[in-house]
Amino acid sequence: MKQVYEYFTYWDWAVVAGYMIFTTLLGHKLSGKQSNIKDFFLGGKTLPWWSVSGSMIATEISALTFIGVPGMVYAMAGDWTYLQWGFGSIIARFAVAYWLIPLYYEKEIYSPYDFMGNRLGEGARRLVTGLFSLGSILGQSVRVLVTAIILQVVTGMDARLCIVIIGAVAILWTFMGGMQTVIWTDVIQFCLFIFGGVLALVLLVNELGWSQIVELNQVTVDGQDKDKLRWLDFTTPFQDPTLRYTMWVALIAMPFQNFTAFGVDQLNTQRMFCCGNIKDARKAMCWSSLSMFVTILMLSVGAGLFAWYRVNEPSGGIALSFENSNNVFPTWITMEVPLGLSGLVLAGAFAAAISSLDSILAALSQTSLSVIYGREKLEAEGKGLEMVRLSRIVVCIWGVILTAAGLGLWVVYENNEDSDLIGLAFGMVAYTYGPLLGVLAAAILPIKVSTKGLIVGTTLSILLVSLFRPELPLILDALGFDSWGEQLMAWRPSLTSEWFFPLNASITLFCGWFAVFIGLSEGSD
Repeated sequence: MKQVYEYFTYWDWAVVAGYMIFTTLLGHKLSGKQSNIKDFFLGGKTLPWWSVSGSMIATEISALTFIGVPGMVYAMAGDWTYLQWGFGSIIARFAVAYWLIPLYYEKEIYSPYDFMGNRLGEGARRLVTGLFSLGSILGQSVRVLVTAIILQVVTGMDARLCIVIIGAVAILWTFMGGMQTVIWTDVIQFCLFIFGGVLALVLLVNELGWSQIVELNQVTVDGQDKDKLRWLDFTTPFQDPTLRYTMWVALIAMPFQNFTAFGVDQLNTQRMFCCGNIKDARKAMCWSSLSMFVTILMLSVGAGLFAWYRVNEPSGGIALSFENSNNVFPTWITMEVPLGLSGLVLAGAFAAAISSLDSILAALSQTSLSVIYGREKLEAEGKGLEMVRLSRIVVCIWGVILTAAGLGLWVVYENNEDSDLIGLAFGMVAYTYGPLLGVLAAAILPIKVSTKGLIVGTTLSILLVSLFRPELPLILDALGFDSWGEQLMAWRPSLTSEWFFPLNASITLFCGWFAVFIGLSEGSD
């Protein structure tokens, strides 16, 4: 029997290569002149709000949504309950738009960390910059992993080689043109991403019919009828603390996560700062809520894939590879989508992933240089081109670090029985998002806090997450400390990662305040 990658023809490869070259050249053309640091990091603050909004959506969804969401629905226990998280996302975006953006635009800043540093001092700025760097490497390594899965399925190459290739391309895109290239290539990827999702759904519905898809998604699991199109779940955390796709998580925990993602994480806020004024930044943020419709599209594709493979039952090596549901969609594209179009769709998925990675490299470069040199030196007259060249060097360094993190995460992923990529992505950012939000709250609220206390709270938060997450035991196993890893895994309590967003924000803020309260450190207003 033919392997999956043998269905990917030379014509498909030609389409992939042509698309990548076209996107690279077009993005470079649209990037404009990079004469100073503002041009490189903020696109000269002249970008239209709709392009910024499209870039936010493209970065948010990426290949993780393209592969992970259909795979999640395809899995026997998967359904549409992930859609509930959209409520928390919309609440958070409007809170950022109407509360945070006016605060950020009071002074010209490059990042939320400038804002927090101005209010809490240089120590706090270094703390949140370090947290952002750690969280970015952890979170974006998941996107590297997802893209590697796509490449591995369609090429048959070793996943580790795929990760190295992905890192190299992301560095190249960011290196060439800075934030303007990032924004415009994001817009292009977003359009192709939507095209790929719509094409897949049209082909599935045309072949099976939507009524049959709905019927086939009514299954029996362990003797009980299950509706895989179900999207509401009101199970409380007291009933089952391991469930992440519930309305309680959506309305209580996820607003904190999304508020941090769009209001504190430089990956998204850097786009917001590319707008020329508050009004445009607010429009860009609010209209990015349309990403919820992209989620619905990919959930529908997942339901279609489940129905397709109930009618066309996979066999042999393909059936074996489907034990990991993340392989389902790239396999179907390779085998079932018409010649040439499969290459275009997969090129879009690959490029969408790269567009997210080049975004984080630009953000990491900006925040690193801001801490090292400060605003005055970054913007010093006559130093513009020198700083741009230096920023490109820093992009390369962070690109190498991100690639190494992706290789490390592959080891964890290979040895983890849970293949839920969405859960993995949110689990990675759980280490740092809570403390970041806690420091932001300290900068906004009328209380005195200690930077030393904030550091203690951050440390406790990260340790707490590491006790509940599986990464530490799996890393210990990979390093040869099998008994330690097994003991820790057996002892590990059960709690879904999303609850750590509000919990760790509270811990960090409390420790910062408590240190001042007991007189351990002088506080900052």
